[in-house]
Amino acid sequence: MLKKRGAFPTDEAILKVLYLGLQRIAKKWTAPIPEWKQALNQFAMILGDRVPTSD
Repeated sequence: MLKKRGAFPTDEAILKVLYLGLQRIAKKWTAPIPEWKQALNQFAMILGDRVPTSD
């Protein structure tokens, strides 16, 4: 559990920011993302159908 701060009132808020940040910078990456499949599976478990899982 992370300390609660003004910008991140819940752990879920932090996960959403991380996910959106990854989506944004992924457009600039040209190399394969290490361990992305495992990370994407974790995001899908936490955020449900809001995460696209098809490649």
